[in-house]
Amino acid sequence: MDKKISLAVIKRLPRYYRYLGDLLDNGITRISSKDLSKRMNVTASQIRQDLNNFGCFGQQGYGYNVELLYDEIKKILGINKQYNLVIIGAGNIGQALVNYINFQKRGFNFIAMFDVNPRLIGMTIRGIEIYDIDTLEDFLKTHNVDIVVLTLPKNNAVKVSKIIIDCGIKGIWNFSHVDLKTPPNVVVENIHLTDSMMTLSYKLNNKDCIIDDEY
Repeated sequence: MDKKISLAVIKRLPRYYRYLGDLLDNGITRISSKDLSKRMNVTASQIRQDLNNFGCFGQQGYGYNVELLYDEIKKILGINKQYNLVIIGAGNIGQALVNYINFQKRGFNFIAMFDVNPRLIGMTIRGIEIYDIDTLEDFLKTHNVDIVVLTLPKNNAVKVSKIIIDCGIKGIWNFSHVDLKTPPNVVVENIHLTDSMMTLSYKLNNKDCIIDDEY
């Protein structure tokens, strides 16, 4: 797609996908933007504007075909494909990610983990083996890996990110406490759990002073 899409719109797409999945699970086959807006707390106008960035999915007087829209958003998000992932850092966060089965349901398949801790090397988590970090480069060069997940300390994250980029990795999901800077052809999603917790703390202490424009 050549059209430029706002990052705010892109971040709303998984939420649309999730709500449409719930509608399908409850046997609802069509829904209007008005009814969907009530469920999601997003204006009907915003829903129509967001979806019109990718095509015309609704019909006036009919609304949206839930299954069709669900499948189209799946394609837009790229989760109609399978992705192979490896995790670098087999501690609590890394193990929690591997144990979360919904990733596999969405097409994100963990194929290996890596760590420096000799007590972890050789173990398996849900059938995923933990390898010595020294074997990482050879593994990336001999396996089809789409995304690398970093769950290691920030002082190691920058060094490891350079290694995996040199090995041709184009997607990084970064849980390390540092914002990685990557070349234009490498996509990185920086996840800061403490930032989210501090945002929650602010909301708890300033509930009446917040303009809710998140969605």
